[in-house]
Amino acid sequence: MAFKTFSFLMKTLYPAVILITMLTLVTGLLYPSLITGIAQSVFPEKANGSLIMKNGQAVGSRLIGQNFTEPEYFWGRPSATATHPYNAEASGGSNLGPANPELANNVKKRIAKLKAADPDNGDPIPVDLVTSSASGLDPHISKAAADYQVKRIARLRNIPEIKVQNLVENHAKGIQMGFLGEPMVNVLELNLALDDMDTGNISVAGIPGNGK
Repeated sequence: MAFKTFSFLMKTLYPAVILITMLTLVTGLLYPSLITGIAQSVFPEKANGSLIMKNGQAVGSRLIGQNFTEPEYFWGRPSATATHPYNAEASGGSNLGPANPELANNVKKRIAKLKAADPDNGDPIPVDLVTSSASGLDPHISKAAADYQVKRIARLRNIPEIKVQNLVENHAKGIQMGFLGEPMVNVLELNLALDDMDTGNISVAGIPGNGK
């Protein structure tokens, strides 16, 4: 009886063990290795996180925004991620509905902050400067949002306004596929180029200090 039970278990377990081993090798080793190899060969920059390099060090990613608060820099879109803005470990929006008074209060505070930083600017404030996104990690703002901040940046840095405006124009990306969205600007790339404007240390790719 014991021998029959053992024999039955072996007949049942053996195929299961073989199948698990094969699936582990294929899905846990061979497939990831193949995909990783293709990614590193075809588009290594994207596969490694679309990192932005400066002086040989990674200063951020083109895919994740950073929280610029100093008035002499371009500000990105507000972030509502938990614990701190642009927290990649807690991506998410505020989930506040349009009728929620907290949303209205947040927008009012952001408008007040923008006006306090640039009181002489009477231009309409673009909506993406006062509302957070669904992910809270947006690395871009609309070109209109960058244009709105040009006067403040030029005044605080004592740079001709036309030079700052040209910098925005050079970093602006067109609408996707020719009809989706609106022109936008990567805030980190723009601020890096802004810091290096006077030194002329701007690469062909528009990323300062990467040695190209």
